Amino acid sequence: MTGRDLARPTTPKLPGILTASRAPRLLGTLTYVVGTLDLLTGLLHSWRVHLHGLTEVLPGALSDAAAAATVVSGIFLIVLGHSLKRRKRRAWRAAVALLTLSVVLHAIKTEPASALISLVGLGLLVRHRAEFRALGDPTTRWRAVRAFVLLLVVSVVIGGFVLWLNRRDLVGGFPGLGDLVQELGLGMVGLDGPVEFSQDRAADIVGFLLLGLGLMTLLTPVYLALRPPEPRPSLTDADEVALRRLVGLHGDSLAYFNTRRDKSVVWSASGKSAVAYRVVSGVMLASGDPVGDPEAWPGAIQAFLAEARAHAWTPAVLGCSEHAGTIWVRETGFTALELGDEAVVDASAFTLAGRPMRNVRQMVGRVARAGYAVEVCRVRDVTAEVRDKALADAAAWRSSATERGFSMALGRLLEESDPECVFVAARQDGVVRAFLQFVPWGPDGMSLDVMRRDATADAGVNELMITETLAAAPGLGVQRVSLNFAAFRSVLERGGKLGAGPVLKAWRRVLLFASRWLQIESLYRFNAKFQPQWQPRFLVYPSGSDLPRVGLAALEAEAFLTWPKLGRLGGGA
Repeated sequence: MTGRDLARPTTPKLPGILTASRAPRLLGTLTYVVGTLDLLTGLLHSWRVHLHGLTEVLPGALSDAAAAATVVSGIFLIVLGHSLKRRKRRAWRAAVALLTLSVVLHAIKTEPASALISLVGLGLLVRHRAEFRALGDPTTRWRAVRAFVLLLVVSVVIGGFVLWLNRRDLVGGFPGLGDLVQELGLGMVGLDGPVEFSQDRAADIVGFLLLGLGLMTLLTPVYLALRPPEPRPSLTDADEVALRRLVGLHGDSLAYFNTRRDKSVVWSASGKSAVAYRVVSGVMLASGDPVGDPEAWPGAIQAFLAEARAHAWTPAVLGCSEHAGTIWVRETGFTALELGDEAVVDASAFTLAGRPMRNVRQMVGRVARAGYAVEVCRVRDVTAEVRDKALADAAAWRSSATERGFSMALGRLLEESDPECVFVAARQDGVVRAFLQFVPWGPDGMSLDVMRRDATADAGVNELMITETLAAAPGLGVQRVSLNFAAFRSVLERGGKLGAGPVLKAWRRVLLFASRWLQIESLYRFNAKFQPQWQPRFLVYPSGSDLPRVGLAALEAEAFLTWPKLGRLGGGA
């Protein structure tokens, strides 16, 4: 990738974010090892290891049950490893309980080496218990379904593997697919399937293991679905009122988008600045610049980082300006990567005259002659009839099933709570064929939020709406108009010029290929028509190793990566 990094600070990085103790990461890795060991010894125990010692005086059923429980314990420990690395308190409690169980189970099966490893892990967890203080993540009911699918796949694979290990004790050989599915399904709920065993011991081993896997698969998702949900991202009424006040005084072009109601907010101690964010896949993703007085931004940044530390989230910022990015880098030691440029037009100086604007001028003239007329007004002046029709058209004309946007979209249209937003509609013979919505940008600006048009509308209708909006802007008290964001604009522009290096050219070719689906080049070309000033926007992240995770979280927040939406499961919000 190309894109400039903002200057790095000379001050040390913040404690607790980048210089945290290595104990949680090491213990998480050890938990992976113990879980894998439990899984293997539980399976191999039922295959070829002959019990001795304690098992000579213990009932065979007890040792078989211990083997099955060891497998289940191992699966849970493997799942917990990642959360332990993130210092999650709940994961520590669960791991302590499971490692204690693991020690007991290995003792029952007379496996001193495995018991010792589990005991060492347990002792280290207890010794470093103060390191595991991170709170839980916001949860959704989708998490319960994902857990069920994952555990079901794991249970089927392990159950089939155990049957294969005991294939010499199966009457008639290894079963076909139909009998195998029946045996696994019935065994997971404690019933006998169609498979017959020549030895009772093999039947007991397989029966205990399948029942244990079934209970794990069924009970874990039920617990996740029924437990009290943790707070989801939300903007309280008090937060929204305070944010709107600051946005009107100090906000940059993206500040109004922080009033989205699916974001949370943290405030500086003085209350003069705030950072809006959403947690996505363990990434605490802020959007745009901090809101409020720039002198109070460091306080809001510190509050943001403290919240990230409390939950062991990875902090990052999507779409901040160069000024804000410089402050983020200075205060945190993070890295900033240029994502692209925002197109900003000076409405007071805009004109269609001149050779550079000839293409736009011709398109606008052609569409106007086709009978299109444009209306520009504040949202407070939009009638209920027009509002209802626009909401229906917005859903019908949307290019995807999911409403995209996070850092540069409001997520709502023509609401009474946004009276200062500007609505622009293009009509042909009285019928609305396309429309725009702009949000306020400080006292004398506005930023493009929504752009929708009927697929059958004439090409050039968007150019017509924007030129008419720019012409009407002075009458609305607007001087600055922010249009679309052009991702990696400098790469597209410089990569096609004479003398561009091979890396830049290759990166440009990648972007052009991706433009077939993501409209990267088309948005840049469209914005460039209006001769804007280009304002760079940055992604700020802790380190290079965090960049892939932060990038995926940003794509998910902007709805380029989506999960199916689920209704309520098991009650609760």
